[in-house]
Amino acid sequence: MQKSNYLVYVLTLSAVAFWGLSYVWMKVVFQYYDPITTMFIRLSLASVFMYTLLAIMGKKEKIQKEDYPAFLALSFFSPFCYFIGESFGLKLVSPTIAAVIIATIPVFTPFLGHFAFGEKITKLNIAGFAISFSGVMIMVLDFEFRFSASPAGVMLLFFAVAAALANILFLKRLAMKYSSTTIIKTQNLLGALFFLPLFLIFDYQKFIQVQPTGELVWALLKLSVFASTLAFMFYTISVRKIGVARTSIFSNLIPVCTAVFAFFLLGEKIDASKIVGMVVVISGLLLTQSLKLSKLRRSAKNAEEITPNAG
Repeated sequence: MQKSNYLVYVLTLSAVAFWGLSYVWMKVVFQYYDPITTMFIRLSLASVFMYTLLAIMGKKEKIQKEDYPAFLALSFFSPFCYFIGESFGLKLVSPTIAAVIIATIPVFTPFLGHFAFGEKITKLNIAGFAISFSGVMIMVLDFEFRFSASPAGVMLLFFAVAAALANILFLKRLAMKYSSTTIIKTQNLLGALFFLPLFLIFDYQKFIQVQPTGELVWALLKLSVFASTLAFMFYTISVRKIGVARTSIFSNLIPVCTAVFAFFLLGEKIDASKIVGMVVVISGLLLTQSLKLSKLRRSAKNAEEITPNAG
C-alpha cells in the first residue's frame, strides 16, 4: 500500500464508522423526537454546515435550470423517501437489523441496471442476491419462520432500499454534470424542505414541548456533521483515490460497526442469529462486488499497457 493511500483508508473507515454510528445516534434522538422532526433538524443542520463549509473553501457551482426537476426528483427519493423508510423502520427494529437491510442496496443495484439501462445480470449477481437475502431472513425470522423482528419495520426499511435504488436513476445523470459536494448539499437542503410541511403539521406541537438536553443536541450534531456531511465527503475522496469497487467493499463493514456500537452504547443483545445473518449478508455483498472489482482491475491493467508513461 502506498503511503499516500494511508490517509484515504483512514477517511474511508471514518465514513464507515460514522454511518454505522448514525443508527445508534438516531435511536438516542428518537427518545426525544419523532422521526420527522429528527430528519428535518438533521438535514437542516447538515445543509447549513455544508453550505458554510463550501463557502469558506470558495467552492461554488451553479445548477442549470433544466436540471431543477432532476434534483427535485433525486431529493424526493433520497433523502426524503429514504429517510422516511429508514427512520420509521429503525423505530421498530434494532439498529443492527436496520443497518443490515440497508446494506443490501448494492445487491439490488445490478437488477436496477438491467431493467433501467439494459446492463447484463451475471450468475454472481443472482447468487449474491440470494445469499444476502437469506442472511436478512435469518436475522428477522425465528426457527419456526415467524417474524422475530417487526414486519412493519422490515417493510419500511425495504421501502428505504427501494427509494435509494430510484435515487440512483437520477444520480447517474446528475453525477456526470455536477460535483458530489454540490449534489449532497442540494439534497440536504431540498430534503429539509420536503420534511418541513410534515414537521409543521404533525410534529411541531410536540417539538416545542420537548426540553432539549445535552445528549439530544450532541446526537443531532453528530448526525448532521459526521453522518450527513463529513462521511459523504470522506467517501467521495476515497472513491476518487482508490476507486468505487475498493471503497464499496469497506462499506460492507457498516452493519458490523453498527452491531458493535449498539452493543457497547445501547446494550443491544447480539445473538447467534444476528451474527450468522450478518456474516451471510456480507458474504453475498462481497460476492456481488467481487465481479465489479475484477473488471476494474482488468480495465486498469489494459489502460496501463496502452498508456505511455508521462515521465
